[in-house]
Amino acid sequence: MAALLMGKVYYNEHFAGYLREEPGDRTSFTYDDHYLNITLPPISHTLPLRSEPFTTQAGLHPFFDNLAAEGWLEGAQTRFLGKRQATRFELLLTFGQDCAGAVSVVDPEPTKLVQTLANNLDPIEMAVMSNRASLSGVQPKLPVVERDGKFYPTKMGEVSTHIAKFPSREHDDLVMIEYYTMHAYSAVLLTDSIVDLWIGEVEGFPEQALIIKRFDREVGGKRIHFEEFNQLLGHPSRAKYDGAYKDMADFIWETKECLPAEVYRLYLRILAGLLLGNTDMHLKNFAMLHTSDGLRLTPSYDQVAAAIYPSYKTVALAIGDAHNLEIGTLKPRNIITLGKEFRLPSGAIKMAYEHLLKSRDLAKDTIEAARFLTPVTKNQIIKMMERRWNGTFALIGQTLSTKL
Repeated sequence: MAALLMGKVYYNEHFAGYLREEPGDRTSFTYDDHYLNITLPPISHTLPLRSEPFTTQAGLHPFFDNLAAEGWLEGAQTRFLGKRQATRFELLLTFGQDCAGAVSVVDPEPTKLVQTLANNLDPIEMAVMSNRASLSGVQPKLPVVERDGKFYPTKMGEVSTHIAKFPSREHDDLVMIEYYTMHAYSAVLLTDSIVDLWIGEVEGFPEQALIIKRFDREVGGKRIHFEEFNQLLGHPSRAKYDGAYKDMADFIWETKECLPAEVYRLYLRILAGLLLGNTDMHLKNFAMLHTSDGLRLTPSYDQVAAAIYPSYKTVALAIGDAHNLEIGTLKPRNIITLGKEFRLPSGAIKMAYEHLLKSRDLAKDTIEAARFLTPVTKNQIIKMMERRWNGTFALIGQTLSTKL
């Protein structure tokens, strides 16, 4: 690589512009003139079409920073580059060919991968490296493609159609818990959309994996444009736990490309997650699709009953003025406060409560019928739901009536 890094940015197959490292830890993105003239969309809500460069004073622009790997994969990529530390730009430039959404970043002078370091990587890490994919999240995962009903790791230059999640070293039951939490979550939401997912195998890997169909890919591999709320709000990747749930509602209310009705959908999704014990609903776990009609919520994803693990008892984002809320301390007033922060009338908050009242038993039945969860884990999740219902949700109607 040159002393100052430079990458070519693509929107699907269209060259969109250059991402450059500038002196003094600054970076810039500049749209290509041809791209500006052929009426294609901006690559990000925070990077509107213009001829002048977008320059950040330290590190990557938040849109690009959120495309770079985090967690287990960030560490593996750094080791694969033969370094103790690597900048977010270096990681994205080397491994940004298969990112979330429609945008990719390509190094015009690709770094030769350090194959001699392969012994330091496990098979999942090696497979991701060979495809130069960039994935976020702490859980081991792999971009895969379906061929004749079987799933294979993607090859160099191939666009993945699915993501395979594997058990983590810390939580070997995480795959099954996410699978059943997602189905219970779907039962709670009734008609809202969630990602398609199932338990399956990836060729060449002995462990069962959670196979998730990518909502940002069409048949044939065309990429669909979307952005996580961390990107939409202009937050760097490390700030995904900073802020409050209301920040997302404010964005929807204040952005003309959004529908106000999406605020209620988002509110109900958060309530369903809290009922199921998902304390890890941060700003990268909610997103919006760029559609011809404007910005619309993506299908729900990454719902996990995380509160069964001792280190995940704290709600990810603030509600009202309360940061670092213990899920066991949630009261009806917290749920009502959240609704008011979302600018919902009392009738809409009551409607959300009545929705949960109708569907909560369906979620409980889903967990009780789970084939691959141990009785102990089932009992943990169901008891957690019952405590949340009795301690938090059951009194919402009464509390609202008192306030009215």
